[in-house]
Amino acid sequence: MPQIETRIDRRAPAFAANRAHYETLLAELRRRQALIVQGGGAAMAERHRQRRKILVRERIDLLLDPLSPFLELSPLAAWDLYDGEVPAAGLVTGIGLIQGVACMIIANDATVKGGSFFHETVKKHVRAQDIAWENRLPCVYLVDCGGAYLPEQDRVFPDKDHFGQTFYNQCRMSAAGLPQISAVFGGCTAGGAYIPALSDEVVMVRGNARIHLGGPPIVKAAINEIVDSETLGGAQMHTEVSGVSDYLAENEAEALLKLRDIIGKLDWPARPAVTEAVAPPRHDPDDLLGIVPADPRLPYDAREIVGRLADDSDFHEFKPAWGETLVCGTARIHGHAVGILANNGVLFSESALKGAHFIELCNQRHIPLLFLQNITGFMIGTEAERGGIAKHSAKLVYAVSTARVPRFTVIVGGSYGAGNYGMCGRGFHPRFLFAWPNARIATMSPEIAVTVLTDLRQQSLQRGKASAAEIQALTEETSRQFTRQSDPYYATARLWDDGIIEPQDTRDVLGLCLALAAAEPRSPGPSPVYRM
Repeated sequence: MPQIETRIDRRAPAFAANRAHYETLLAELRRRQALIVQGGGAAMAERHRQRRKILVRERIDLLLDPLSPFLELSPLAAWDLYDGEVPAAGLVTGIGLIQGVACMIIANDATVKGGSFFHETVKKHVRAQDIAWENRLPCVYLVDCGGAYLPEQDRVFPDKDHFGQTFYNQCRMSAAGLPQISAVFGGCTAGGAYIPALSDEVVMVRGNARIHLGGPPIVKAAINEIVDSETLGGAQMHTEVSGVSDYLAENEAEALLKLRDIIGKLDWPARPAVTEAVAPPRHDPDDLLGIVPADPRLPYDAREIVGRLADDSDFHEFKPAWGETLVCGTARIHGHAVGILANNGVLFSESALKGAHFIELCNQRHIPLLFLQNITGFMIGTEAERGGIAKHSAKLVYAVSTARVPRFTVIVGGSYGAGNYGMCGRGFHPRFLFAWPNARIATMSPEIAVTVLTDLRQQSLQRGKASAAEIQALTEETSRQFTRQSDPYYATARLWDDGIIEPQDTRDVLGLCLALAAAEPRSPGPSPVYRM
């Protein structure tokens, strides 16, 4: 395949300015990541250790194969919510290797509100299960959970996709043959008790692990029975008397070893490895920091990104001379074939038709799709409407929605309006969706929103025009709202993505995601290509 030739001049002042701006973004990302890793803070961590308990990320480190990767998902969930008191939403989720088996790990952080479930905690838990289901991953639950956070009960308990959804998913995955394995390290009360109770195999740690549908205070209030927590639902009782637990571990390290033994005996099919040598990109991925303009309104060539993701920077571009604002083509990332659609400007009818045609080619050839979003939307105006932009953009949306191959999305710039839909935004269920620190997502940019809303405000007045002061106040409020709500941390806090990643890590993250999809059987039946 032809190699992408870069046109980037690393000595140019613009490159240096862009790089300096992006390094500031990365410094802020790393600062925030360092804060959430601390969980509930030093005092809570010390109390955790005094109880002979291991911190949640240390548990995961001990559980995983040595020196193997761990793809943590949504680490900044609930960022800046609840006065900053629920870092990572009190839950660590991610994909890692246990005895060579790729597993989804869902681990409560008891240093954060006792591991209780907030709205974002539930959303993060359900999202991890959805990923496990779609990629056929065993689930390993490291349980240290206080159940639903009661002041949030109306946002946690009653609705679809609330706490009950996690149990529904567990049952469905187990029935579908996806192993559900739990180790209990602390108290599991009420709803938290069902995570291990619904698991296929359960390990409990003597002295600390407890499972009960109602704790001692509830038992006393309900049936006037006075009982201590260990007698009511301790590890020894549940292993030797009730049978709720299958294995009794003397400490957390032994429990983690038992989990590794269980996973190792699953006889789970191995993921296919890429056997041939994989050439890295010819162009340094670190250049991405200087390629992306500090001003998001300035254009740049999306091929410069592709050339730093693809093996050997090889890229077979589809229809390079037509529909040029959407770059489409095939490449390999860490040895795995992928069809790439990358924005190079606003989407015209030709771009939309080209994208739909390319998606059908990838469907026919069983090639996964990667969408690199930097899109203001589809073209508007009289000429575009007369040219059928509504119909042609709908064809791209239809092709994205009905694609029969795995889809992955990275927001590398703006993601606005219907362009988000045509480029496989969150609502179109990509397998994974990640964002760069410069990402923006909203119905429209703050500048356009200000124009639209002030015009509407003036039209709503029965007589005359709005006062200058009223228009100025509306302008400032709208600008603040759209600037705040399109911020990448606002989005990731609400789990609109699976995490903010550094641009230079994108190739490795995508390589892991593509490897997960590589073992899936190909879709049966004919896959004709229609020319739009």
